[in-house]
Amino acid sequence: MEKTPSLREIFAKNLRENRRKCGFSQEKLAEKAGISTQYLAMMEIARKFPTSEVLERIALAMKIKVYELFLIDHSPREELELLRQDILTDLDRAIGEAVGRAFKEQYRENRQNKTNAGSVG
Repeated sequence: MEKTPSLREIFAKNLRENRRKCGFSQEKLAEKAGISTQYLAMMEIARKFPTSEVLERIALAMKIKVYELFLIDHSPREELELLRQDILTDLDRAIGEAVGRAFKEQYRENRQNKTNAGSVG
């Protein structure tokens, strides 16, 4: 028999999912809500629970209603949207890192070619 999640666990899951859906890092959401990153991280793993004031600031920062942080299940469409957002975020990060590495390598090659061209002569 499956255990019913506690309110704290439901909140933690929804906080994490809504933050990702908004495309926020923990640092960015914490900054927008005026709380510490450590406090936000503890809420996301159900170790801490916010006051009503903090709840309101978190919801405002994510442009959602407070009650959305306590919904038990998402529809299949919402689950697919969350998955899509996670994939796009991961893909964007991977592409950014690959482009950065390519630019660095091209820069090194250009510097090496200039150094070699300058010493030939």
